[in-house]
Amino acid sequence: MKKFGLLVAGFIAAMVLISNLGPLVGLGVSLLVLYFVVKQFLKTDSTAAKIGWGIAGFIILLATASNVPAILGIAAAYVLYLVYKNWDKKEEAIRQESDPFVNFEKQWAQLNNK
Repeated sequence: MKKFGLLVAGFIAAMVLISNLGPLVGLGVSLLVLYFVVKQFLKTDSTAAKIGWGIAGFIILLATASNVPAILGIAAAYVLYLVYKNWDKKEEAIRQESDPFVNFEKQWAQLNNK
């Protein structure tokens, strides 16, 4: 049953990720261009150039903000990673770790062996 839930969650996350590929690419490109604009803004000494780079940076920042749905794509990629990571975990191992008496028995055995 756990694998079925992971499969459903992975399928939904994959569909969300595929549907947000456009905004993800747009976000990446606009962040890259914004990085170079800020770099040029900090590098220049001229006031007119600073104003020009500031206006360009503001326009690129607005373009970056229009790609907010890409955050859903990033979250879906993270869910896919979690599904992949938890796919082969055994349920018994999880139950034993949550049982407080298992650790007590191990520690008691270690104390008796000393």
